[in-house]
Amino acid sequence: MAELQTEGLPSAILLMGPTASGKTALSIGLAKALRGEIISVDSALVYRGMDIGTAKPDKEERAGIPHHLIDILDPTESFSAGQFRSQALELIADIHQRGGVPIVAGGTMLYFHALLHGMAELPSADPEIRQQLDRISSEKGTAYLHQQLAQIDPEAAARIHPNDPQRIQRALEVFHVSGQTQTDWLKSQPRESLPFHPIKLIVEPDDRAVLHQRIAERFDLMLEQGLIEEVQALYDRGDLNPQLPAIRAVGYRQVWQYLAQEITFEAMRERAIIATRQLAKRQLTWLRKQTDAKRLDAESEQLLAQALSLIKLAT
Repeated sequence: MAELQTEGLPSAILLMGPTASGKTALSIGLAKALRGEIISVDSALVYRGMDIGTAKPDKEERAGIPHHLIDILDPTESFSAGQFRSQALELIADIHQRGGVPIVAGGTMLYFHALLHGMAELPSADPEIRQQLDRISSEKGTAYLHQQLAQIDPEAAARIHPNDPQRIQRALEVFHVSGQTQTDWLKSQPRESLPFHPIKLIVEPDDRAVLHQRIAERFDLMLEQGLIEEVQALYDRGDLNPQLPAIRAVGYRQVWQYLAQEITFEAMRERAIIATRQLAKRQLTWLRKQTDAKRLDAESEQLLAQALSLIKLAT
């Protein structure tokens, strides 16, 4: 089963799910059973020195399974969806050449979207416009920017969650830089065909309350494991700031505010858990649209066996 083939194309397993749904453990179980290698789909796991707050699997948890796109950047750097797609496609091809099974696992849905649908060529970022949008966001809030986007580009506003400031600001930036809406840019670009056949699996608890409980318990465990000390080390470097993508990651942003004495410990914990729940909600909204995916209950005692059965049926 190491050479998965469907419709003449090599296959790749896409394991998707909201944060705290158990994707890491399941991906490692699948890799052991299928002689697989794991390609991380996580915009925070790419950063070195950010381990606890990202729930990054350590060497023992990885169990000798090759993991890719983890610890490849310094927190001062950025990693775009286009860069992810390019590197993921190369890795998928390399893993197949070695006779392995690519398991593309994570929760950054923008990366999954880029991998599946390609990347549109959008205008380059404009630092001055981005600063203006940051200032408006700070003064009037993300909801105000989302309302502005709804007037300029209703389709973009409909597909971008009101609590997703980065994507809202990017869509507004595209319009202000080019005079053309992001939706028009996307529609004008040809779709790229996939060089592999995706086998989509979604793992999530059937009960949303279970996911919320998992999120709270996991953040408390991160605090016990030393999350504040981890962020303190980043804070003390002196070359990082809250505007960097790495520091804007959920959990890190709130602890950074606590270390800067902008909020209390209690407020930090509450805001981090709420932000993580909001992230999970956005992830689930995107996942609902994946009608060709097979869904798995994260609470099932037979989770691995069920996943393997679905993969076998898809090949």
